[in-house]
Amino acid sequence: MVDLVSSLVLSAFVVSVALGWVLFGLLPARAHNHRLDGHAGILLGHGLMEVAYRMFEPLLRVLVALRVTPNMVTAFSLLPALVSAVLVAMGHFGLGALLATASGFCDMVDGMLARHYNSMSDAGGLFDAAVDRYGEYFLLAGLAVYFRGSLVGLVLCLGAVLGSFMVSYGSAKAEALGIEPPKGAMRRAERAVYVISGCGVAPLWELVVPGERTFSAIAYGRELPVELALLIVALVANVSAVRRMLRVAELARAKRAAG
Repeated sequence: MVDLVSSLVLSAFVVSVALGWVLFGLLPARAHNHRLDGHAGILLGHGLMEVAYRMFEPLLRVLVALRVTPNMVTAFSLLPALVSAVLVAMGHFGLGALLATASGFCDMVDGMLARHYNSMSDAGGLFDAAVDRYGEYFLLAGLAVYFRGSLVGLVLCLGAVLGSFMVSYGSAKAEALGIEPPKGAMRRAERAVYVISGCGVAPLWELVVPGERTFSAIAYGRELPVELALLIVALVANVSAVRRMLRVAELARAKRAAG
C-alpha cells in the first residue's frame, strides 16, 4: 500500500509539472536557464525542467533564510539515495522511487543555492558531481540486488551501469582534452528520470498484472516497467556513449590539426 501511495504522489507531481508547463507557456518569456542546456532528452524536455526549477523557488527562499549551504544540500542528498537503494533492493519500488526523486531534486536545489550565493567553484562542482555519481550508482545497485536471481534483469542493470559510466566518462575525457563535451542523449538527469519512472510505475502496473510473473525468463508482472526503463537506459546510453566518444575523437583531431 505504501508503494502504491508513493506512486500516486509521484504521479500527482508529474501532473502538476505538466500543468505548470502549460501555464508558464502562456506567460511572458523569462530569461533562459543555461544550466539546463544539454540535460534535456526525449522524456525530460527543457520546458519541463524549467517548470520544476520554478516550482522549487519558494523552497530556495526558505533555505536561504535558514542559511543552508549548497554543500549541505549536496551531502544530504546521499541519505535518501541510499535509503532508496535499500528499498528497491527489497522490492519497494514506489517508495524507493519517491526517495530517489527527493535525492534528485536536492541536486537541483544545491545548484540554485550556489547561484544565489554566487559561490560556484571547481571544488563545489567536483563534490556535487561525485555525489551525483554515488546517488545514481546506489539506485542501480539496489535494482541489481533485487534482480540478482534474474539473468535478464541483472544484465539490464549492468548494461545501464555501463552506459551511465561511459556517457559520463566521455564528457570528462572531453573536458580533460580541453574540448567542449558533445551534447547527446542519456545524461545523468535523463537517466535518473527513466529509471525512477520505471520504479514509480511498477506499483500501478501491478494493479493490472498482479504479482511476479515471467515468460521465458522475462518478467512481465510488477517488474516489467522497471525492466523496460533499464532496457531503454542501457541501449540509448551505450549508443550515445559511442557516438560521444567518436565525436570527441573527431574534435581532438581537428584541434591538433589546427594547433
